[in-house]
Amino acid sequence: MAKSAETEHPVKAVGWASRDTSGVMSPFNFSRRATGERDVQFKVLYCGVCHSDLHMIKNEWGFTHYPIVPGHEIVGIVTEVGSKVEKVKVGDKVGVGCLVGSCRQCDQCSNDLENYCSKQILTYSMPYLDGTITYGGYSDLMVADEHFIIQWPENLPMDKGAPLLCAGITTYSPLRYYGLDKPDLNVGVVGLGGLGHVAVKFAKAFGTRVTVISTSLSKKKEALENLGADDFLVSRDNEEMAVAAGTLDGIIDTVSATHPLLPLLSLLKPHGKLIMVGAPEKPLELPVFPLLSGRKSISGSGIGGLKETQEMVDFAAKHNILPDVEMIPIDYVNTAMERLLKSDVKYRFVIDVAGSLKSD
Repeated sequence: MAKSAETEHPVKAVGWASRDTSGVMSPFNFSRRATGERDVQFKVLYCGVCHSDLHMIKNEWGFTHYPIVPGHEIVGIVTEVGSKVEKVKVGDKVGVGCLVGSCRQCDQCSNDLENYCSKQILTYSMPYLDGTITYGGYSDLMVADEHFIIQWPENLPMDKGAPLLCAGITTYSPLRYYGLDKPDLNVGVVGLGGLGHVAVKFAKAFGTRVTVISTSLSKKKEALENLGADDFLVSRDNEEMAVAAGTLDGIIDTVSATHPLLPLLSLLKPHGKLIMVGAPEKPLELPVFPLLSGRKSISGSGIGGLKETQEMVDFAAKHNILPDVEMIPIDYVNTAMERLLKSDVKYRFVIDVAGSLKSD
């Protein structure tokens, strides 16, 4: 008979879990593995709430293991390290993002692209190497292999900075990989939510000219005055879009809802790139003619490897890039999910785990 989540490992832990497709979360007692020779145990201080968490607690992507403790934007303080750990010591500030495992042997892993390893292990709701299911950061403590630990910069606030571990790397990586990180370029950002607002901040830090593209005129002032974007386009305004046609070198599309790609492709210069980082549930229509006529491309990008994630948080610390967050106690998380579904947050919820999670 399989052991329960509470007894399968020796270290007692407590978190908040969803137990079925309703997605409703409540307190959950479980256990973490003992700290192995290359493991780092840390006390969770804060954890960001990602849109992926909402999809996963409701099993909208079809691979959720219940009960599920979500959270993959996790920061805290090291409480114990294994005998062979070299990267961090007790008392250090650390983070864990979307991954806690990969094969460490394939071409992707060898090139610091663990995020594209076919055997990657997500931070929550996936079988780990020992066969037990991983649990995320809506919990009091974490244990992870040191390879998947991010060293947290001393001058980067942990509460506001936590969402960088998913929203940050998801937008930083494509800007870098596709060469949209140079001062003379014009970069578009579609959608001004948790991902989009961070994309604007990174693109501006790289020195590019940034155009925010949104369906909602109400976000114009926020984009231009608070986030520092240079231009704003309402994607439903055909006249505005026509004037801006052929002006952008690349576009980061952060939208997770079904939306037309043709208007976005029209904004690109010849050889321009439309990079998808949002994850719509249903297939999008692919217009081929604009790709042929302008040698334009549509591609995707998913989070980033550990080396690049470390580079990203160091860059964020150097340039003072922080997501805009709303701090919440953990017992507010169900309400937060309802608000997230309605896009009623500017722009990322962060749970004050250490300050609100009760261990009884």
